Amino acid sequence: MSADTPTGAYPRRTCLAVVLAAGQGKRMRSKLPKVMHKVAGRSMLGHALAAVSNAGADRIVVVVGPDHDLLAEEARRIAPDVEIAVQAERRGTADAVLAARGAIAEGFDDVLVAFADTPLVRPDTYAKMRIALAAGETAVVCLGFEASDPTGYGRLIMKDGLLESIREDRDANTDERKVTTCNAGLMGLAGAHALGLLESIGCDNAQKEYYLSDIVAAARLLKLAACALIAPQDEVMGVNDRLQLAAAEALMQKRLRDAAMTKGATLVDPPSVTLAFDTALGEDVTVEPHVVFGTGVSVAAGAQIRAFSHLEGASVGEDATVGPFARLRPGTRLAEKVHIGNFVETKAAEVGAGAKINHLSYVGDASVGAKTNVGAGTITCNYDGFDKHRTEIGAGAFIGSHASLVAPVRVGDGAYVGTGAVITEDVAPDALALARARQVEKPGWATRFRKRKSGG
Repeated sequence: MSADTPTGAYPRRTCLAVVLAAGQGKRMRSKLPKVMHKVAGRSMLGHALAAVSNAGADRIVVVVGPDHDLLAEEARRIAPDVEIAVQAERRGTADAVLAARGAIAEGFDDVLVAFADTPLVRPDTYAKMRIALAAGETAVVCLGFEASDPTGYGRLIMKDGLLESIREDRDANTDERKVTTCNAGLMGLAGAHALGLLESIGCDNAQKEYYLSDIVAAARLLKLAACALIAPQDEVMGVNDRLQLAAAEALMQKRLRDAAMTKGATLVDPPSVTLAFDTALGEDVTVEPHVVFGTGVSVAAGAQIRAFSHLEGASVGEDATVGPFARLRPGTRLAEKVHIGNFVETKAAEVGAGAKINHLSYVGDASVGAKTNVGAGTITCNYDGFDKHRTEIGAGAFIGSHASLVAPVRVGDGAYVGTGAVITEDVAPDALALARARQVEKPGWATRFRKRKSGG
């Protein structure tokens, strides 16, 4: 069965997903658990949880090691209803799945076994595994792939269209080593047989571990059918070190960019644009080269994100322009037709329709009214060393260049703030606020100064 098979509709069946996350991940050389490392702004564990959830899992159990409290916290942050099971001793993948014994025993129709270090598996692939189980003729569905180089992988040994066994590379004979269909590790189990099959797996091997791959042989002993579902090799790649993490990131970025362009966004130089897993780009959005999207960004139709800009936790309204070299930090909300120019930084800022902040300014913890113009070099002084304070600028106001607005402060609708002003008190609507020393000119001072310094 191919992973390209249309999913179609299938009868409503209950589903348990067991996500294995107990591996130590020593090759990452990190203080973080391996599956806490991020791909496109979301932890690998988060990708796995989202995939099984979107495939219809009614209940999710995450299996962690005894010293992985961070993983439990991450799982609950992403999916508050998730259950945590602890694999007290690392005795193989089948033993890890049995850490969720209580949930498996409740008799779900389908049991999905997912790995938290395979972040690229699509929800549709898990759904297709469930479709194979729903047909009622298969007790075990193994996810496999056609390997460009099968060395080191377990082989899926097929007979008459069914999966006969999974043969580890070191145990394979000469003919079996020629097989290029390999085991990806992920499985779907018929709930009625899952617990019995898992408990029948032994540890008669050099490592004295309980291998999930042995479940196929266990099923065959009981005259139960097993089948293989084939997915693209890139989709089922596991991540064990930083090199593979970078490879997974590149694959995910390609997937996200292709999806964004398919939905109507223009990426002028796609490989130079970095997207997050949740980046939302509307139709006719244009993204210029070297733009980075952090998590939590939405860009409405017709907006333009110019080169070398960085956006995170921000929303951009229709037909707005951002950049080049702009930074939108979390809490930024731009209405339609806003202009945010070069070297402008915003944070927790609400900017009204048609407002312009075009040059070299910082606007943080602030609101800017519609059609207001904020001049070059303006800053909202929002932090007193202990607390953040808010600046409110009304609609149609004009803030002169190099103004400093010392929060908390309000500038009313239609007000003008003079160039270089340091505003510490509220400015009434339609008023002009000036707060700078009067210019004084001393004729001939420069000539006398240079003469004195040169010893003349």
